Amino acid sequence: MTTPWTPDDVRRIDLDTASLLPVLMGADRSALRSDILYWDMWPVQQSDGRIASVKGRELWMALTAPDRGDPGLRHFEAKIHLLERRDQSWYDLGPALPDGAVPYEREWAGSALLVGDRLTLFFTGAGVRDRPNGYQQDLFEAHAVIGADGLPADWSVPQRSILGASPHYMPANAHEGEAGKIKAFRDPAYFRDPKDGAEYLVFTASLAGSNSDFNGAIGIARKSQKGWELLPPLIHADGVNNELERAHVVYAGGLYYAFWVTQRGTFDPSLRHAPNGLYGMVSDTLFGDYRPLNGSGLVLANPEREPGQAYSWFVSAELLVASFVDNWGTSGGGAGQFGGVPAPLLTLALAGDRCRLADPVLA
Repeated sequence: MTTPWTPDDVRRIDLDTASLLPVLMGADRSALRSDILYWDMWPVQQSDGRIASVKGRELWMALTAPDRGDPGLRHFEAKIHLLERRDQSWYDLGPALPDGAVPYEREWAGSALLVGDRLTLFFTGAGVRDRPNGYQQDLFEAHAVIGADGLPADWSVPQRSILGASPHYMPANAHEGEAGKIKAFRDPAYFRDPKDGAEYLVFTASLAGSNSDFNGAIGIARKSQKGWELLPPLIHADGVNNELERAHVVYAGGLYYAFWVTQRGTFDPSLRHAPNGLYGMVSDTLFGDYRPLNGSGLVLANPEREPGQAYSWFVSAELLVASFVDNWGTSGGGAGQFGGVPAPLLTLALAGDRCRLADPVLA
């Protein structure tokens, strides 16, 4: 059963009662490279969604691109890098995947699963190799073996996770586009249902058959002997929002929490009081019905004086929240600047249909 996120849900957003993020005072590059931008992060996780210990290492992945002075260009050069979090600092270990003959042009966000010494990277292959700067999207996966040093090696050639189409989803096959207005088939997030062990990919999608330009959805595919089989969406935002980005599911306290991120500019114009933020819904079962968290769906929002300071929140099973520093430093009336580094990690507190920042908020 697909649950709608409705205009009435969004109209209930009240920033006076929402969990607002602390104002960021800067963009700390830690031990990262100064000539590279970093965004859209995720940890290497166990099948239960908890952050894995990879032979003693805490490994993450992030999208990266050379700093060209214009942050908008990064989407057309994005490559996944392997990061290590150590002593509260981030270290860049270089590209996660080796270069090779692949059908896509660049790598967009996904998730990473560790089972034993086998690492699987699920990610978005964006564009097409022989025609630069397109917005085409497909879900891919690649596999590696963890070596004695705790690092992946012997990567397989990336292969498409989803073969074939579905009547429920629009294909994301347009070459031309504009940020915030393109259609989606991206951001694969692995989820294993603890109730029956079934494995799924949750992803950012666009609802087929819509009459609205704002038809974002949270897609899902189930693993079978035939591969990943597309199922109807978990949630759609038809008539509400074009992009439910970085969609993923967390199981906690016997409930299923679907999280996503979105921005003010991708809402229908009548709903643009809604902020850039982390949003979510909760259900007693994986396939719904889902109920908006906090009555509206809004979980975390940037502070009103810094409405674009962070983005792309991702929640682990420990309720650790990662994001990146986006356009910060606007509270003095200036245009701000792009951070392009990991933001401080946060923690959530869940209580049924309520979700807020934990106290203390910093992880």
